Amino acid sequence: MVMIMKTLKEKLELKKPLVSDGAWGTFLQKQGLQPGECPELWCVTRPDVVRNIADSYIAAGSDMIETNSFGANRFKLKYFNLENRVSEINESAAAISRKSAGADKHVLGSMGPTGKILLMGDVSEEELYDAFSEQAKALERGGVDACCVETMTALDEATLAIRAVKENTKLEVICTFTFDKNAKSFATIMGVTPAEMTRTILEAGADIVGTNCGNGMEDMTAIVKQIRAESSETPILVHANAGRPIVENNVTTFPETPEEMARHALETVKAGADIIGGCCGTTPEHIKSIIKALRGK
Repeated sequence: MVMIMKTLKEKLELKKPLVSDGAWGTFLQKQGLQPGECPELWCVTRPDVVRNIADSYIAAGSDMIETNSFGANRFKLKYFNLENRVSEINESAAAISRKSAGADKHVLGSMGPTGKILLMGDVSEEELYDAFSEQAKALERGGVDACCVETMTALDEATLAIRAVKENTKLEVICTFTFDKNAKSFATIMGVTPAEMTRTILEAGADIVGTNCGNGMEDMTAIVKQIRAESSETPILVHANAGRPIVENNVTTFPETPEEMARHALETVKAGADIIGGCCGTTPEHIKSIIKALRGK
């Protein structure tokens, strides 16, 4: 494992915004990923394609990149009869991004929701905790520097994931929720507001909080303001979509240009964001434009 001298929080103490990567699924689909196919398995079966994605964001200037492991927990992998390959897939995902990142860029181990709901009684807290622990330990073995528990909507699942990482690894933990815009403000499909999220996941031990997916960068600015009002010091990460999706003839596109996204990114940083990156629809060109806007290069 390649060790990085500074942790993310240490780098953020320099008060210089960091830039993350963008979408991965978009690339995989362009390379032939079919509906119903497991994207995380490509870390084993087509590692060259996954490596090219990671390389493209490093070449664009990203300070950190994620891993192709969003759905690589035992519950999601069970849909593909791959639940016995959690360690293999996550270690491979981490190793690929680690090679691209080298010694001076951070690697974030992507950990998405399991698809299980505690309130429905179809899973126990112990089962969720064990699933997240298994994934986090494999990502650490593969070489990640932090885990990004992302696209969360329920506080109970998110807190279990944070605990699992903290209690079973030495990794930093980022936790981001996905919010929907309603008539009054923003909330997840489970009714969690940005302020409620911030309080709860910080108590659970998250090092960095934030939001991803669901919104373009312009709406992320308002969410960041609500998070910052709840915590004045905690680092905030934003992974925004390239605008609101447009669906035509069963094809989804994201309309925001790199220049538009970069302009909104400036406002998001002014609102209090410390790490800026992209989610659905973003490309290396979006990341380049964000870097140019933030650093004048």
